Amino acid sequence: MTTVHTTIAVALSLVFFPLGLAKITAVPFMRQAAAHLGMSPGLYRVIGALEVAGAAGLLFGLASTPLGVAAAAGLAVLMVAAAVVHLRHGDPPVRALPAAVLALTAVAYAGAAIATG
Repeated sequence: MTTVHTTIAVALSLVFFPLGLAKITAVPFMRQAAAHLGMSPGLYRVIGALEVAGAAGLLFGLASTPLGVAAAAGLAVLMVAAAVVHLRHGDPPVRALPAAVLALTAVAYAGAAIATG
């Protein structure tokens, strides 16, 4: 792994771990976000668990490239789905932008990891 891979993996993990934990523990802000999107707290907890698992996968992927690529791919799919949910819910595109940027960052990480082996 290069310094760039490590930096991106750590940066993505620093985003997904706290957000996932906040969803799992159903902090008030996340309960409001779930309600805003018409989701149950239980579904939001599942999404949070996927985010935490993806973040862990990125970090473990520093030792095993296939694991890191799989984690990045999973997080990218999750973030594309998040962007779509926001847009379908009628949120302005700027509300979907963070998810889209995270999806693209995860894809870039996976692509770079595959390219450098």
